Amino acid sequence: MEKRTLRGLLEGLEYEVLKGSLDVPVRDIIYDSRKDCSGCLFVCISGTKVDAHDYIPQVAAKGASAVVVEKDIEVTEDVTVVKVPKTRKALAELSAAYFGHPTRRMKTVGITGTKGKTTTSYMLKEILEAGGKKVGVIGTNGAVIAGEHFPTKNTTPESYELQYYFYRMAEAGCDVMIMEVSSQGLMMDRVAGMTFDIGLFTNLSPDHIGPNEHASFEEYRMWKGTLFQKCRTGIVNADDPNCEEILKGHTCGVLTFGQNARDEFRAIHISHLKDGSFMGICFDLTGRYKYPVEVGIPGLFSVYNALGAIAAAMVLGVEVPAIQQALRRIRVEGRMELVYSGEDFSVIVDYAHNGVSTRSLLSTLHDYNPPRIVVVFGCGGNRDPHRRIEMGKAAGEMADFSVITADNSRWERVEDIMKDIHKGLDPTGGKSIDIPDRREAIRYSIEHACKGDIIAIIGKGHEDYQEVEGVRTHFSDREEAEKVLRELGKI
Repeated sequence: MEKRTLRGLLEGLEYEVLKGSLDVPVRDIIYDSRKDCSGCLFVCISGTKVDAHDYIPQVAAKGASAVVVEKDIEVTEDVTVVKVPKTRKALAELSAAYFGHPTRRMKTVGITGTKGKTTTSYMLKEILEAGGKKVGVIGTNGAVIAGEHFPTKNTTPESYELQYYFYRMAEAGCDVMIMEVSSQGLMMDRVAGMTFDIGLFTNLSPDHIGPNEHASFEEYRMWKGTLFQKCRTGIVNADDPNCEEILKGHTCGVLTFGQNARDEFRAIHISHLKDGSFMGICFDLTGRYKYPVEVGIPGLFSVYNALGAIAAAMVLGVEVPAIQQALRRIRVEGRMELVYSGEDFSVIVDYAHNGVSTRSLLSTLHDYNPPRIVVVFGCGGNRDPHRRIEMGKAAGEMADFSVITADNSRWERVEDIMKDIHKGLDPTGGKSIDIPDRREAIRYSIEHACKGDIIAIIGKGHEDYQEVEGVRTHFSDREEAEKVLRELGKI
């Protein structure tokens, strides 16, 4: 990248110079005082626990060239000081400028909602790649750039990290950037200064409400809706009862999807499909376009996720055959992920890790009328014990057999967690077995499968670790299932 000066980075921002020169060079932008500050621009973020304004003397002593503040404070150190209305917003805009506004070099898609963001983003990625486009993705499963995976801390990373990933995508020649946009990311200005080509709304239900998150469902919904003041085309699930509120104050053109006759992208003739190695759902698309669609992820929610992805793909100019091929073969890591499907039995890995999501998953599997549903699960240690009871109750009421095991026990004994699960499961009369070792539990469920079983291994989904007594070791439900299936000659 070319050499940056503070003056150049501030272009277009509202600011006031409190002291020093704007012509100082900027080697990098940082917001963590523990990092190397030499020659850097330090942006002072006021957090819930730490206020970076308090660390100005330290970063100045470590060689920072300038600091950006949002408070009227006296700075005696020999460093340039610039004041802005909001430092979080400034961090996003400064970072975009530092990396050369990389999103201007790609088409951009932002996906928001409570559920379905990850699945929709990967559906769209698969479709776009089938249409010959190079794609980058950022979200719950991390960042994927030209086939390389980078873990991320948040669904929507901090703005500097976002712009870095955007820069990597642009340099790698990506045509399209897809990202999950969380309500927290919107509220904390992590995508400030961006205009998405497409904003997509999946659905809304109460979530992220509480201390250090959102004060109420209404506030949560309001922040989700701000995406549609930051995009050119909005694509929304019109069947969701919150859709009208989500669009309040929108500044974009709007396309709708759902099952209503007024929707531009509508699904009709929906049916569940299990045919040999394929297990999914199919429907006919009608509205602006008319063609059949098969989706390789089970469940009615897959219809809505597919409709959103189809609408975005059509806006981006993808041809119908690419859409159909991609959706039939789609697999999303840890999200109703079909590991194996045959005439004998099927194995699915999913992220369901509370009572509500477990019920939703098992209800979806019942739609395929299997003779038996087997669920393998545990619950995380040092977390709300009520969640364990609710998962146990859901499994006892809706599964035919439960294999109770470990899942990130952290600092608790697995046996104690399992006892809590049984408080919910046992009163239902549901059948179960306790196998504390998760690897052995997965093996047991597959080796003891009956004809037609659907085995759901849930709780970890895309996670690739087990955490016990502060130590994380590699563990993947999918990998463990595949190992047993290979031994049995199934794959």
